[in-house]
Amino acid sequence: MLYDAAIIGTGPAGVSAALNLKIHNKNFIWIGSKNLSDKITKAERIANYPGFINATGEELNRAFRAQVEAMGIEITEAMVNTVYDMGDHYALNMGANFCEAKTVILTTGVAMKNALPGEAERVGRGVSYCATCDGALYKGKTVAVISTNARFEHEVKYLAELAEKVYFLPTYKNAGTIADNVETVSARAMSIEGDKKPFTVNLTGGDSLTADGVFFLRDSISLSTLLPGLKEADGHIAVDRSMATNLRGVYAAGDCTGRPYQYTKAVGEGNVAAHSVIEYLAEK
Repeated sequence: MLYDAAIIGTGPAGVSAALNLKIHNKNFIWIGSKNLSDKITKAERIANYPGFINATGEELNRAFRAQVEAMGIEITEAMVNTVYDMGDHYALNMGANFCEAKTVILTTGVAMKNALPGEAERVGRGVSYCATCDGALYKGKTVAVISTNARFEHEVKYLAELAEKVYFLPTYKNAGTIADNVETVSARAMSIEGDKKPFTVNLTGGDSLTADGVFFLRDSISLSTLLPGLKEADGHIAVDRSMATNLRGVYAAGDCTGRPYQYTKAVGEGNVAAHSVIEYLAEK
């Protein structure tokens, strides 16, 4: 199926974009978390959101979820690893699955950090973002896994079933026990070195480890890896007033486009991005 649009991210900008595309009867896929935004949920008080007086983050997120459900909008719970330009549309890689869309709206927030030194150069030849896609390549070998969220621990377990040894480097507290051949490392990964396998992963404190493959299981990945050629400005996605990026049919909204990092700003930009998509599709 070729969708009219693909929305990546389920924060306030993504919610706004999805609601507007739904109202205009567009056929779209919305990719992210069914809980919408963990960042909002953790907010103690929100004083400047119209219609909500000193609401808690959980209250606002609950209101978002209720409206999304009332509109009958579905969320595909997955992580997009790469977006490929197919000429007249885009293909999105979501682990073992793909989907295609005429346009893309990026509402990824500011969690999309820059890659580690040495990471981007080794993508596809030792660095991977999908355990189910590339795990079989490391059967009986040693891998390192850098994970930012406990929800990826099932992927670490999957790798442990294939690899001889797994170095597990969680960046969160209270990581679970995975398997006997998984060694949890408390140090943080700083860089990757080496022209051929096994690579050296340099850690904080001056230590290092060696691995045939390095898996990054993040809530989001670097912009250059997600969508090659996407123009940035000061670490954010560069957009114009229509929320258009430098890539044809690709729009961005919310914190990923720059300051101020405000929910109200994100919702407004999501609205504009959706209407820009609608106009783009009409022109096509």
